[in-house]
Amino acid sequence: MNSALKSNNGAGIDFGRALKDGVIVAIIAFALLGPLVGLKTDQNMSNELILQNRLGLAAVLSAIVGIGRFLLSAFVYPWVAARGNRTKAAATLAELEARAKFAKGLSVTGLIFLFVYPILIISLFGVQGSIKWVDNYGVQILIYVMLGWGLNIVIGLAGLLDLGYVAFYAVGAYSYSLLAINFHLSFWVLLPVAGLLAAFWGVILGFPVLRLRGDYLAIVTLAFGEIIRLVLINWKDFSGGSAGISSIPKVTMFGIYSFDVSAPNNFAKAFHLAASSAYYKVFLYYLILLLALLTAFITMRLRRLPIGRAWEALREDEVACRSLGINTTNTKLTAFAIGAMFGGFAGSFFAARQGFVSPESFIFMESAVIVAIVVLGGMGSMIGVALAAVAMIGGTELLRELDFLKKVFGNDFNPDQYRMLLFGLAMVIIMVWKPRGFVSARQPTAFLFKRKTVSGDLVKEGHG
Repeated sequence: MNSALKSNNGAGIDFGRALKDGVIVAIIAFALLGPLVGLKTDQNMSNELILQNRLGLAAVLSAIVGIGRFLLSAFVYPWVAARGNRTKAAATLAELEARAKFAKGLSVTGLIFLFVYPILIISLFGVQGSIKWVDNYGVQILIYVMLGWGLNIVIGLAGLLDLGYVAFYAVGAYSYSLLAINFHLSFWVLLPVAGLLAAFWGVILGFPVLRLRGDYLAIVTLAFGEIIRLVLINWKDFSGGSAGISSIPKVTMFGIYSFDVSAPNNFAKAFHLAASSAYYKVFLYYLILLLALLTAFITMRLRRLPIGRAWEALREDEVACRSLGINTTNTKLTAFAIGAMFGGFAGSFFAARQGFVSPESFIFMESAVIVAIVVLGGMGSMIGVALAAVAMIGGTELLRELDFLKKVFGNDFNPDQYRMLLFGLAMVIIMVWKPRGFVSARQPTAFLFKRKTVSGDLVKEGHG
């Protein structure tokens, strides 16, 4: 390996190949951007459709793309390859242990911060000013942390690539909505019911895919998610169709206090506080925080049990797993069921928080985001998944606050149009920088005498 590195370093940078890549990519970019950016339709004062020629702008953008590709091929990719080889050669046990200690300290610090986060936000922005930061950032991020931890059981631990996880999210949301409206049951009664119903559908999905692995498993789970969404759209008598379900009851504080303004046991009235929805948002924040911590606790406990070790054995080698006498059927079904149960919990909370659900909330993009959170954080890593959820969901929310760019580009500039573009670029950079995820070190559940941290390169990825 060292001789190969020396020969590559001695050969220098292949500028000819990098220039060729840059020119080819620039041509492809112009072929795509020419009709999309270079030609714009508009309406004049006579109400006629006119065509504006902006091919110069498309050419400039294509040149920028080509130059970027040239720089990547000439400098970035060789540097990343050399850095990766040096990292593999220099990754010692002491370094891995230091990383594990840092991750543990980070988790403790993050947990303390999560509990004091609403207090800090209220002290900084006031009661009314805290609503956006507690709800759009705190509650939203924690929902995806819980979903990521639930899917992490299926992908990260059992190695089963599930692209239809949003279906269980939808089952939990609609279960709570329909039962709460038609049978007037409280959230605390319906929360476990929604989880059990989602787990049941997880088993229903698990049976047909017992013999499938890899890409075939991903296609079937993707189809399952789309089937659930299409059923919710077309079965109007049951789910309300595309119009969805509205007026979903809010969560009460264990039936003692209500957050409805007209209720006699309203929380603000009982404690003589000014009427505000901020109290309900703070309550929801701590509720989803406790649900997410419950998910993490159960996952870590299950990972140390025989079923957790069976999941990891299934992920590493299914043939060897069968040769050891492990029942792979039950192992796969329990992974699907338990992961789906946590998705159902998150779905019921989502319905209670929104007060409205529709099939548009459970499209494939939601499944893609949850899978990206698990992969980006490091499959099998609880801390990594949490960090990825903060980066992805919190990052997209922060990108909404780009109005200051209007001072640079003018008032006609709309930052929302570039939000997903910047988000995708950030994801590509992160995956190049950390191909094994944010947290690549792993601590095996089974060990002899002493638990030793191992590199993520020694653990298979969850491809099924």
